[in-house]
Amino acid sequence: MFKILSKEMLTPGICKMDIVAPRIAASARPGQFLIVRPNEKGERIPLTISDYDVKKGTVTIVTQRIGASSAAIVHQEEGAFFNDVVGPLGNPSAFVDKTPEELAEARYIFIAGGVGTAPVYPQAKWLHERGVAVDVIIGAKTKDLLIYKQELASVCDNLYLCTDDGSEGFHGLVTAMLEKLVAEGHTYTQAVAIGPMIMMKFCTLTCKKLGIPEDVSLNMLMVDGTGMCGACRVTVGGKTKFACVDGPEFDGYEVDFDEAMRRLGQYRTEEAQEREKYGI
Repeated sequence: MFKILSKEMLTPGICKMDIVAPRIAASARPGQFLIVRPNEKGERIPLTISDYDVKKGTVTIVTQRIGASSAAIVHQEEGAFFNDVVGPLGNPSAFVDKTPEELAEARYIFIAGGVGTAPVYPQAKWLHERGVAVDVIIGAKTKDLLIYKQELASVCDNLYLCTDDGSEGFHGLVTAMLEKLVAEGHTYTQAVAIGPMIMMKFCTLTCKKLGIPEDVSLNMLMVDGTGMCGACRVTVGGKTKFACVDGPEFDGYEVDFDEAMRRLGQYRTEEAQEREKYGI
């Protein structure tokens, strides 16, 4: 059993929790994920690690309430227990294996959208602690949906906020913000995009146009999280990969986003039925 040490609603539909899991915290690296099972009969839910604290022995998850399974996590209260938390799973971000000399020459730009903003934090934090130059763009439909603003501001050189409706920061899409920064003279050796699949697709197209290498996270495709179910199959560089065991991060240039988006929508009917059943 894994105790929920703290709970905070970042928005009406997005919840942040710190979970007591000392062995996972000691082994976690940026980019990896967990499998959470809220109760004995609950579904296995893959969630990217949003932070980890070795001294406290905690890991942080951020969950968006979408269907019945994610609602079962969000409805848990501080002091309650999850039945299972397994991890860390998946491969760490590519920069974890870079040499100090390679990192010294790097300048990263992270492009985050929606709930995908949370897993950007441990990545930016890891790089910042090693003196790597890091800029972050966060995008959301409106200012009330912008999350992790203070956390990311503390671990990056420059933080840029974008809203579709112009209620805070730059009025426009994250891709337009990236083009604006490059036009103003900012240079980046690597981009990392984490967010909705459609956002990552257009971030990839923009990065290609600007000549910036880019990685993307395909964690939202996962179901089982072990490679057994096959639900997270995706074509990368013309080859079949599994987001859970081969990723979750891949070279964005090589991802077949159209196929990935079709796969992402394959359970849409069932999810709608479950939402109706539970009044979500």
